[in-house]
Amino acid sequence: MPKKFIITSLLLFVFASSTYAQFGFSHEIGVIAGPVAFQSDYGERHDFATNAGNTGYGIGLIHYLNFSYKADCNCYTPETYFNDHFKLRSELSYNKTNLQHFGQWVDSKKTSLFAQQLRAMKGSTAVTNIGMQLEFFPLSIRDFTATVGSFAPFFSLGGQFSFYDPEVHSDLGPMNSPISTPDKYMYATTNQGGTVWSVVSSIGCRYKLTPLSDLMVDLRWQYYFSNWVDGMNPDPKKYPENKANDWNVWFNFGYIYYLQ
Repeated sequence: MPKKFIITSLLLFVFASSTYAQFGFSHEIGVIAGPVAFQSDYGERHDFATNAGNTGYGIGLIHYLNFSYKADCNCYTPETYFNDHFKLRSELSYNKTNLQHFGQWVDSKKTSLFAQQLRAMKGSTAVTNIGMQLEFFPLSIRDFTATVGSFAPFFSLGGQFSFYDPEVHSDLGPMNSPISTPDKYMYATTNQGGTVWSVVSSIGCRYKLTPLSDLMVDLRWQYYFSNWVDGMNPDPKKYPENKANDWNVWFNFGYIYYLQ
């Protein structure tokens, strides 16, 4: 299923990029990569060890529709605020994070069965995303494009559709056994993948490396409309500390090339 989803997403990504070409606007393509901190039902909320420990990686392909320049006539578009301050970003990305419990409840000094069960629980989640974001550049895109060595900060907001593939296990034995699984996670785990929508927002900056290429840094927040992305979902009525849906923070670096 993940392979089929990735192939289908890639075809849609290529189709969308070729469709944009019909409008005559210029295009940019790029790659991104960086660490991902996944916030889930593993670990303790607001705990540094959890935030630092449940960290994985992400990679992606990106495409931009640049409204300030027209490729078909090799000329600038009519100067409007929208054309000079917005770009449309399409993305196909993948991230994976290994997960485990951190915090006071798994401290090595604790010897209870509950603590042993938590320490023995391990998991991971792999997420493939496809979606779009509208990026806003407070400064002029035209001025940035024309000046090597310049900077262009931006903000973005958009949505993505994702396929997630979680995996949960215990070193003490099969899940959903009184020996291996704490009561709160009994029958509240799954190794079945699924699909989910998410909202994505980011803040970043571009650096004009050459007339036809940029470097980029981007700090992104992605909120999934599901609490199953990590493969665990304890009853939120009994365990309100686990009621929040899964989300992640991704700090990525990118290289962008101007096609036209």
